[in-house]
Amino acid sequence: MSQTYLMLLWHMHQPFYKDLAEDVYTMPWTRLHTLKDYYGMVAVMRDFPSVHATFNMVPSLVWQIEDYARDSARESAYDVAFKPVSSMKPADRETLLATAFQINYDNLLRRYPRFRELWEKVQKSGLPTAARAFTPQDILDLQVLSQVAWFDEIFLTSDPEVVRLVKKERGYNEGDKTILRKKEIELFNVTLQEYRAAAERGQIEISTSPFYHPILPLVCDTNIASESHPGVRLPRHRFRHPGDAREQLRASVELHDRVFGHRPKGLWPSEGSVSDEVLQLAAEEGFIWSATDEGVLGRSKHMGFSRNGDGTLQGGDELYRPHVLSTGGKPISVFFRDHQLSDLVGFVYSRMDPHAAAADLHHRIKAAGRSTGHRPAVVSVILDGENAWEYYPGNGREFLKAFYGRIAADPELHAVTASEALKVTEQGALSHIVPGSWINANYDVWIGADEDNRAWDLLSEARDFYAQNVDNPKVTPENRLLAQQELWVAEGSDWCWWYGPEHSTANDEEFDMLYRKHLSNIYGLLGGSPSDDLAVPIKRPRVQAKTVAPSAQIHPIIDGRVTSYFEWMGAGLCQPDYRSGSMHGVAQLVEALYYGYSDKAVFLRVDLGETFLLGNPEFEVRVNMNGESRIRLHAKIGGGGVKALEFWKGEEGLLVPLGTGDQVKVAFAKVFELQLAYSILGVAPHERINLQVSIWMNGLPLQVLPQEGWLALELTEDLTVW
Repeated sequence: MSQTYLMLLWHMHQPFYKDLAEDVYTMPWTRLHTLKDYYGMVAVMRDFPSVHATFNMVPSLVWQIEDYARDSARESAYDVAFKPVSSMKPADRETLLATAFQINYDNLLRRYPRFRELWEKVQKSGLPTAARAFTPQDILDLQVLSQVAWFDEIFLTSDPEVVRLVKKERGYNEGDKTILRKKEIELFNVTLQEYRAAAERGQIEISTSPFYHPILPLVCDTNIASESHPGVRLPRHRFRHPGDAREQLRASVELHDRVFGHRPKGLWPSEGSVSDEVLQLAAEEGFIWSATDEGVLGRSKHMGFSRNGDGTLQGGDELYRPHVLSTGGKPISVFFRDHQLSDLVGFVYSRMDPHAAAADLHHRIKAAGRSTGHRPAVVSVILDGENAWEYYPGNGREFLKAFYGRIAADPELHAVTASEALKVTEQGALSHIVPGSWINANYDVWIGADEDNRAWDLLSEARDFYAQNVDNPKVTPENRLLAQQELWVAEGSDWCWWYGPEHSTANDEEFDMLYRKHLSNIYGLLGGSPSDDLAVPIKRPRVQAKTVAPSAQIHPIIDGRVTSYFEWMGAGLCQPDYRSGSMHGVAQLVEALYYGYSDKAVFLRVDLGETFLLGNPEFEVRVNMNGESRIRLHAKIGGGGVKALEFWKGEEGLLVPLGTGDQVKVAFAKVFELQLAYSILGVAPHERINLQVSIWMNGLPLQVLPQEGWLALELTEDLTVW
């Protein structure tokens, strides 16, 4: 068997949250992810010296980390987190409570009992009331724990002062806060030092992105979006500024050289967005490799990639090697990531036992490597290096250690950097690359929707004003430089990530306001007046996930079909909001979850998306209920119906014969329906049951509903006759 090489690339990025004109950070996420993710992600590799990897450090992220490391960053959430309680005003208290609980509940907040206790107080009384009612000790404890919860796992277990603060649990004082703040500054400072040290010992390669993370093909020419998506609606104003793209690349190289001590060889183009023009620019600026998604290779080669039952890939001989792109100018090598393997790490393995997940990934990479016959295979796994980990227990560190340990112990699998990978196998050849990104091999996330196009039009108008006024002799050199930076910031990908129908966040309003503020700053710095259009929000109000409690008894027929609209009238409804989150690609399998009661049973209905059902004839529905005793039910779907059923009450499991008895009824045809009798559940009046439904395939969890946590069912007398 030929050798398999893993080219693992972790992409480290946060939006640029600083208003340069006001010299203030509007959101805390760069600081918090620096505490939790960036240092530990590279430091954990010290224990596995034979495992090599590539880390992509976006320059605007590095710039922000340096700002916090110098202790020169101004940020309101940071200020109130360490402000003396005696000097806090009511507005400070509300700011603290509004930001402290924007954190993953299951893996970060619930880890600390006192933090959970304070969260429950807010849930009971509401934020404004809690902000007034919290005692000084409540505020002190919240200040400390809301920071400790974001700390790196290495510091949490090995730094004596941080360990002491964790063990204290409650009753913190102002001195504890002083120590904690010093620890944060220390962590900010060692982060970039750790990356440089890992690169100097040859274990990692550090690549870069265009400075403020723009979608370079669209900056070069927004009309290119119609090549990857014919008929896409384009903005009114064509944005075409390849000079800006080149300057952002040059600024990236300059910062990289200053911080890490050498020029970067590799470029991860923001969101894997590539085109012939952009890759030619990159080659001219000295980059020798770049990377994007398998979908771009498939469209460029007019081929598809399908997974076989043994884990090999049809088309793997092309996917599992880099390609040299030659368009008449200077050539550049391009890696194409295995989309499925990358998404398993990003979206699936967080729901599995970390050692089982590591074993599964190891097995799949080995299987993928067999796709190339006797030629060495380079399997590229590329994904975000920070956003997934809050969904893993222990911030994913146990999973990473288990995975790296497996690689280190396997003589047939070597983890190499991107530059090392270029030397181990014969490269393919491309004369043209179809423009696209790592999301659907097009740019639809960033252009085409009304909100996206309006953002591009406002950017075009500000760019035109900049060109007309940047050389005005009345403009100071300082303002000229700031205006240029504000323009580059506004060209970044993150604004249109949140605009349009695909994504939403609790901070939509702040993101929208900050984008319009960056554009307004361009006008102000160059002596002009911002357009009135910049006063109007771009982002429409966020559509929340829909949850409706049961309102009446129901008596549906369990046949796997919606026999009539009325049989589920009165049921509760949980409908997910797929736009939330900073990562794209979360499974969108379940359209709606209905639940309800009669006087004898609990009923459940799961509506699955038509696209998923057409492409996946076999899957599994798992139902968990936590009440007085834990109930678990696994229904295997295949052949257009339910193939097998397993049921557990507590630790006792049994196979349930299908179609017998009234205690457990399950059916699937168009929808999944379930009836569980109270007699088998063992519930009592007024008891609260926590419900969770998940969809599995090939032993892997694809989606869980609710998306985080559990759905609480209250068995109330007005709905249930006992």
